[in-house]
Amino acid sequence: MEKMENKMFKASRKGCISSLQQLLKEDPLILDRAVVNSFNETPLHVASMLGHVDFVKEIIKLKPQLVNELNSQKSSPLHLASAKGHVDVVRALLSADQRICFVRDRNELTPLHLAASKGRVEVMKVLLEAQPDAARLTVYGGENILHLCVKHYQLEALKLVVEAVGEPHELVNSKDVDGNTVLHLAVGDKQVETTKFLVSMGGVEVNAVNHEGMTVLDVLIRSRRDVRDSEIEKSLKEARGFGCNMETNNNIPLINCKNQNKNSWDGLMKQHSNWLEQTKNTLMIVAILFATMAFQIGVSPPRGVWQDDNLTGSDPHEAGYSILADKNPIGFGRFYIVNTISFVASLSIILLLISGLPLRRRFFMWILMVITWIAITAIALCYLLTIVHLTPDFKDQTILVVTGMTMIVWIILMAVLLIAHTIRMIVKLVKKIRRRSFVGSALMGNNITAV
Repeated sequence: MEKMENKMFKASRKGCISSLQQLLKEDPLILDRAVVNSFNETPLHVASMLGHVDFVKEIIKLKPQLVNELNSQKSSPLHLASAKGHVDVVRALLSADQRICFVRDRNELTPLHLAASKGRVEVMKVLLEAQPDAARLTVYGGENILHLCVKHYQLEALKLVVEAVGEPHELVNSKDVDGNTVLHLAVGDKQVETTKFLVSMGGVEVNAVNHEGMTVLDVLIRSRRDVRDSEIEKSLKEARGFGCNMETNNNIPLINCKNQNKNSWDGLMKQHSNWLEQTKNTLMIVAILFATMAFQIGVSPPRGVWQDDNLTGSDPHEAGYSILADKNPIGFGRFYIVNTISFVASLSIILLLISGLPLRRRFFMWILMVITWIAITAIALCYLLTIVHLTPDFKDQTILVVTGMTMIVWIILMAVLLIAHTIRMIVKLVKKIRRRSFVGSALMGNNITAV
C-alpha cells in the first residue's frame, strides 16, 4: 500500500489525471489512505500548490471533503494555491466549500492574508468576492490585512481591500497590539505612495496615538531622516496632522496627549530610573576606588619616610617624615596638591551621590561628570609625578619629555570633552526653554481664541 500512495503523490506532482484514474481502479480507497497515512500533506495540497487545476478538479469531484484537510503547517490547499497565485485552482477549491476562506494556518493567517502578503491581487479578487468578511479578520498581534499589506509593501493589494470592503475606515483606523494604525506603519517605513493614498481617503485618523504616545507625525520625526520625509510631512500637514508633545521642525503645532501616552511615559521613566541607578552605583565604586588610592598615596608618599632620627648630622631628619619633603620640597608640594585635589574630588562625588542629588536633571549630571574628570586627571598627574620622583636624576630629561607630552595630550583631550559636553548641555537647555515658550504661547493663543 505504501507503494500505491507514493504513486498517488507522484501523480499529484505531475498533475496526471490518467495515473489518478488508474490508481483508483486498482485501489478505490487510495485517496482515503493517502489522507490517513500522510501527516504532512494530501495529494490535493500538492496539486494545488503546483497549480494543476484539472487534477484538482478531478480530486474535488471524487472527494470534495479533501479541501478542508490541513497539512502539518495547518494550511489548507486553498492556503497553498493562494500563496502561489493559482487563480483557477482557487476558484475550483472555493466551488467545493467557500467556508475555507476563514481557515487559519499555524501563523493565524487565512488564504486572503497570504495572498495579500504576496501581492496576489487576482487571487484576492476571487477570495473577496466569495467571502468579503474574511478581510476583517485579524492575526496574532492585532494586525489586520491592511497592516500586512503595508509590512510587505503591497500597495495594490491594499487598494483592492479598501475598494472591496464596505466602510473601510474602521479597517484603516484599526490598531495592532502596539496601538499602531496602518498609517503609523506606512509613515514609519517611509512609504510615500501608501501614505498619500491613505491620507487621501478621508476619514482616516491622522492624529491617532499609539501606545508609545506618538501620532503619525511623531513617528516621522522620531525616525531616521530621509529624503522622502518632506513629501510625507507635506501630506500629513495637508491632512491636519499634529505632533504630540515632541520637539518638531517648521513650527508644527502640538496637541495634548497626556492621557494617551501616560503608560508609555511610565515605562520610559522606569527604564531611565534603572539606567540612573546603574550609573550611580558605577560612579560610587569609581569614587571609592579613587579616594582609597589618594589616601594610600598620601600616607605612603614616593621614596617613603625616614626610619630613624638624625638631628645633628649634615642631613637632619626625624623618623616618620617624608624623604621627598626633605629632598625636594617644591616637588613634594606639587605632588600633595594634586593628590589632595584627587582625594577631595572623590569624596565630593561620594557625598553628592549619597545626599540624594537629583540625577535626572542634566545640570547635576554635568556637575558629577566634571568632578569625575577632575579626579581622573588628578590621579593621572599623581602617577606621573610619582614616576618622575622615583626616576634617577640622570634620566630626568627623558622622563620630563615623556610625561610632559603625555600630560599635554591628556589635558587637551579632557578640555575637548568638557567643552563638547558643556555645549551639548547648553544647546539642549536652550531648545527646552524655546519649546516651553512656544507651547506656552500656543496655549495662550488657544485660550484667546476660545474666549
